Amino acid sequence: MLSSSYSASLTPDPWLRIFVLTSGRLLIAGGLVLILTLDISAQLRVAAGLVWLAYGRFEMRRVERGFLSCAAIRIRSGGEFELQNVDQEWVSATLMSGSVVLQKIAWLRLRTANGTQCAELLRGDARKSHDWRHFQVIWRHIGARR
Repeated sequence: MLSSSYSASLTPDPWLRIFVLTSGRLLIAGGLVLILTLDISAQLRVAAGLVWLAYGRFEMRRVERGFLSCAAIRIRSGGEFELQNVDQEWVSATLMSGSVVLQKIAWLRLRTANGTQCAELLRGDARKSHDWRHFQVIWRHIGARR
């Protein structure tokens, strides 16, 4: 059993955020190229391309809003998550499906009580960072309960 004071605080890496945004934009562009090369009528290609661009823009704006609303992430021993907002306040968050944690990289999807969604790509090394080590231990306990 973990102590109630056992927690991990993780700060998003600006370079990983740039990587996520760039990847998203490139995937949207790749999807548009694929749509425009489909063997269907020109009107359908244009319509599908416009829908794809609109949906891609919507998703990218949601990711950007999540980045703006998350300055840090805290994980407590019981599996509770908190996000530090731009006002430096810690707000409660729930873990969403699609979150993945590996040894040196993690993709966390969180939602605050007001509905703001935040997705963060995080990296760390348990040998160099106590917080990353604590996060790994807490995550193992979270996974054991599911």
